[in-house]
Order: sequence, then structure tokens, then C-alpha cells
Amino acid sequence: MLLKRFFTVLQFLLFLGLGLFLVWWMARGITDDGWKQISNSLEHARYFLMIPVFILLLLSHYLRALRWKILMEPLGYSPSTFNVFNAVMIGYMANLAFPRLGEVLKCTVLARYEKAAPDKLIGTIVAERAVDVVCLLLVFFITIIVQIDKVGSFALGLLQQILRGADQQFSWLRLIIFVAAVLFFAALIKWLFQRFGDNTIIKKIKNIFKGVWSGLMTIRYIKQKTNFILYSIFIWVLYLTSTRIGFYALQEVSHLGIKEALSVLSFGSVGMIVTQGGIGAYQYAVQETLLLYDITPIMGFIFGWIIWIAQTVVLLAGGLFSMIVLSVYNRKKAAT
Repeated sequence: MLLKRFFTVLQFLLFLGLGLFLVWWMARGITDDGWKQISNSLEHARYFLMIPVFILLLLSHYLRALRWKILMEPLGYSPSTFNVFNAVMIGYMANLAFPRLGEVLKCTVLARYEKAAPDKLIGTIVAERAVDVVCLLLVFFITIIVQIDKVGSFALGLLQQILRGADQQFSWLRLIIFVAAVLFFAALIKWLFQRFGDNTIIKKIKNIFKGVWSGLMTIRYIKQKTNFILYSIFIWVLYLTSTRIGFYALQEVSHLGIKEALSVLSFGSVGMIVTQGGIGAYQYAVQETLLLYDITPIMGFIFGWIIWIAQTVVLLAGGLFSMIVLSVYNRKKAAT
């Protein structure tokens, strides 16, 4: 148990350290004029537009609560939406401190006020995460399809650089080498999984894939399949809309539209996973993404921080508020 806690703390420090390093990496190249530009942009930012962003993010978490309720139905549980929503908010707040702590905590919190077994609720979390993985992949796919000129050409340009020879002409030899390298890498991965199947790291990777697959398979047992799918779609639509409205907060990026918001949502979501709470990685992902649309690194830096702060404030304030009202609400409910 002590060793497990040690590795949990170590993991937290590593992810946090990586995030802080990325923050330093982005800030180190900013000149005095750049900092003046940042100060000027923040001074003229339309902060009141963060209010609808807050509302949309809260609404997305509310839909997550409704979706979670649907996953509980096959288990015979029908908790109140109020309790489920507040448990979700508390879980998200906990995730800011330690990865995956929130998933366990929200199950524990809900089980405290509802007649539900925490260990059974954990299975529904696996299903939720599996659906989120699929949704993120779909968002990436849509991003590439609707922006083949930007995102697609960027990827194509990288591929062309790989396939061109010293004379900048297409090289069949390079193509053969590239395809052979991909096939070799795939065969190597397959061999490693078979040869070292008992290795701890390999087991964890296998368990991740098995967890995603089993989570997706449990969806077939839910009764409200249509509502579940609609909630999943609208959650990401709300994420997208909040990002689009966020553009209006800064004059320098206010001309960007839905396509650009799709790109920020796609790559920014990956950044939120990479480091603890997304700090550093989210801002870096947003900064690099906006470069595709001729937004300066400084403006990308500012916008990344504004959206990240908005998301973090919602989770912190919402989580703290939920901790208070959840206890008061259920105490009064028990007294009546």
C-alpha cells in the first residue's frame, strides 16, 4: 500500500513537473515587447464573454451526470440527478489534484448518499471513458475532413518531406522504406505483446485496450441508447461552442470560427490528458494549433491560458460548491 502511494505521488509530481516545464518553455522566449503585448491584450479582453463559457461548461457536466445515470440503470440504480451531478463535479475537482482520484471519489461520494455499491459504479466509469475515447477520435476525424486544406495539408507536407529525396523529387525508394518501416514497427509491437505478455507494462497497455472494449460493449445493455448517444454528442458540441465563444474574448482571435475551434478542441483535449490538470500541455497544444491559422505564438499563449483558466475555475468552484450543497441537501432530505 505504501509503495502504491509512493508511485501515485511520483506520478503526480512527474506530470506536474512536465506541465510546469512546458509553461517555462513557452514563456522563456517572450521578449519585453511580447510581455507588453500580452498585458495590452489582457487589458482589452472581453472577460464578460467568459460567463456564457462557464454556463456551457457547467451544462456539459450536467449532461455527463445524465449520461452516467443511464449507465447505472442496468445495475438497478436510480439516484437523484442532483446527487449525481454534484458527485461528478466533486470528482472533476479531485482529478485536478491526482489523476484518476476523481473517478473513485465520485463513485464513493454517490454511494454515500444513494443505495449503490462503489465497486459496481466503477464499471460505469470504464464505459464512460471508452465512449469519450471514441468521441475524441471522431472529433479528430471531423477536424481533418473539414480542414483538409489546413490540417490535412500539414500532415501531407510532413509525409512529402519524408518521401522526397535529396533533389526534392518523389523517391520510390523512400516510399518503400517508409512502408517497410511501418510494417516492421507493427510486427515488432505484435511480437513484444506476445513475447512479453507477462510484463507489467505490457499488461497495463493490454488492460487499457480491454477496458475500452469492454466499456463499449456494456453500452448495448442500457435502455436509453438514443438519449445516451445524444448526450454524448451534445457534450462535445458544448465543448466546441464554448471554445468558439472564447475566441470573442480576444480581439486578435475573434475572427476564428468553428473549424478553428474544432482544431483547438481536438489537440487541446490531448493536452488536458498529458499533464496534471492539463497545465502547460494544454496551452502548448493550443499555441501550436493556432499557428496553423497565422495566429502569433503570443496570442496562442494568451488564449490557451484564458480557456484553461475558465475550465479550471468551473471545476474548482463547482466542486467546492457541490461539496457544501450535497451534504446540506441530503441532510435536510434525511430529516424530512
